[in-house]
Amino acid sequence: MLIENENGEMYLKIAMFAYFVVLFLTLRDVRIFKRTGYRSYRKGALKGLAASTLILIGAIIVGTNVSLGLLFVFIGLYINRKGGREHVFTAASTLDRFLGKTDYVKKK
Repeated sequence: MLIENENGEMYLKIAMFAYFVVLFLTLRDVRIFKRTGYRSYRKGALKGLAASTLILIGAIIVGTNVSLGLLFVFIGLYINRKGGREHVFTAASTLDRFLGKTDYVKKK
């Protein structure tokens, strides 16, 4: 069972962890979009920006109202869902996939 102190510090840590995860995935989508030009990654990056903003607002609210703050965080995580994507990793290692390192795609 998780033990929480009086000011909801545990919930703030959960909210900030969610914020940094979404921010990392957003930056990864931006990097893949810049390398390939695929629109699905641009759309994912824009969704990530909206989601990270909402999650940050939720993290701020957690200090005063835990339930409302976590609601904002969970809505932000729902917004961050990614749809279908093109296959961009051909022969990349696990670390390269994690960091979003792809081959450059030449524009026609």
